[in-house]
Amino acid sequence: GILWVPTLHQITLLNRRSWELTETEIMMQQDQVVEEQLQTEDDDDSFFQDIDMLQNQGINAADLKKLKSAGICTIRGIQMTTRKRLCNIKGISEAKMDKIKEAAAKLGDAGFMTALEYSDKRRMVFKIQTGSSELDKLLGNGIESMAITEAFGEFRTGKTQLSHTLCVSCQLPGPGGYTGGKVVFIDTENTFRPDRLKPIADRFNLDHEAMLDNVLYARAYTSEHQMELLDYVAAKFHEEPGVFKLLIIDSIMALFRVDFSG
Repeated sequence: GILWVPTLHQITLLNRRSWELTETEIMMQQDQVVEEQLQTEDDDDSFFQDIDMLQNQGINAADLKKLKSAGICTIRGIQMTTRKRLCNIKGISEAKMDKIKEAAAKLGDAGFMTALEYSDKRRMVFKIQTGSSELDKLLGNGIESMAITEAFGEFRTGKTQLSHTLCVSCQLPGPGGYTGGKVVFIDTENTFRPDRLKPIADRFNLDHEAMLDNVLYARAYTSEHQMELLDYVAAKFHEEPGVFKLLIIDSIMALFRVDFSG
């Protein structure tokens, strides 16, 4: 066999080449991260299209303002609102409603996409940890975003406690690049207590004041008031995109049971 002993000059060249390769790899990884971030931003923009874009389709700003006051701030929001409800908005006639729906249909997608395209959209979904590893396992690694999760059960089974825990755990970074965010809590039964959040914050080593400042709270008194608060929340989410990660309503049906019989 042949034993090769490199000289000091050769070692220097090898180290320099190794360092150059490492630097190139790091730059390539950084470029890839930037491209992924830009792709995510593009996905966000396509999913949450501002209704102001309808002005280019002949819809006047005054009518768009009326839609925003009703909590409809995106093209997807128009697609998810029935024609009857649009007509119930003060100042929106049936003719205007038809024009708005037609304009939204031009800007929105046709409703169909390939499974590959939908798979790309699903990459935007993140999971919020519940604070219980066993419950996270049952939920598939946590509470899923872009979805409605309902917790139901008998009295004193921990539903409100879970809501309080999520107010804190939602602010923590999680798997899949989740960075944490703020929470909106709509209380319909006067069960929300900030003091219950403090021991949970201690568990995760969070500052009490900073943690409480990240929870936006409102008390709903009637089913109509609850719907008005939801309109406000929709506008808030639109004004501060990406800031709020979770909306909690505890409980969502209590006021409707009081206001409606049967």
